[in-house]
Amino acid sequence: MRTVVVTGGGTGIGRSIADRFAAAGDEVIITGRRAAVLDQAARELGGAVRPIVLDGTDPIGTATVAASISKVDVLVNNAGGNTDFDRPAPQTLSELAQAWRRNLDSNLISAVLMTTAVLPHMEEGSTIVTIGSIAADKGAGSYGAAKAALASWNVDLARAVGQRGITANVVSPGYIADTEFFRDVLTTERRNSLIDAAMTKRAGTPEDIAGAVFFLASGSARQLTGQTIAVNGGEWPSR
Repeated sequence: MRTVVVTGGGTGIGRSIADRFAAAGDEVIITGRRAAVLDQAARELGGAVRPIVLDGTDPIGTATVAASISKVDVLVNNAGGNTDFDRPAPQTLSELAQAWRRNLDSNLISAVLMTTAVLPHMEEGSTIVTIGSIAADKGAGSYGAAKAALASWNVDLARAVGQRGITANVVSPGYIADTEFFRDVLTTERRNSLIDAAMTKRAGTPEDIAGAVFFLASGSARQLTGQTIAVNGGEWPSR
């Protein structure tokens, strides 16, 4: 049985990832800021899922949580999201600086903190997967910049942990339906345009991302590291 840590595991993509590993018989720890959401997810996903309340941008809290976990076989840095959706547009340079720092903290710093904190508990054959975004390639202000920074950081991380037999990759989703990302304000027109941009002509699902993450944590992916894996239905193709 593996021990799997999924940050932001209470809803959406994180919950689907937790479900996939729990269904495989792994012990899964889900973290997030909302106790009620985490508790509900743990109840519905089964007894092998343990909730821990954590603000991933808090270094002390992250260190405390990591110290309470004796072994980590799979770390999924899923917590994040576009914090610009939660506040009005900045009107001053001070507000702009704060807005950029929020997205960097939520998406980049939280992943760096958790990864650094649990690495001492990871052994050969372990896996780190960080959830990026198509916004890193298409551009999306501070959110896109934070996700692009994740991809760059992952290359250095993979180099550092590779000699220990640990892999590190980024899974980069395109438009994923059935999540809280757009805060329920996505118009039908905008949603249809995102679907139409995909070669598959459908929205992605949290299960699509969970499948990619599960593969990267499998024995079949041990030579796959330092990569960004796009799961976007061909909306932003690579070569």
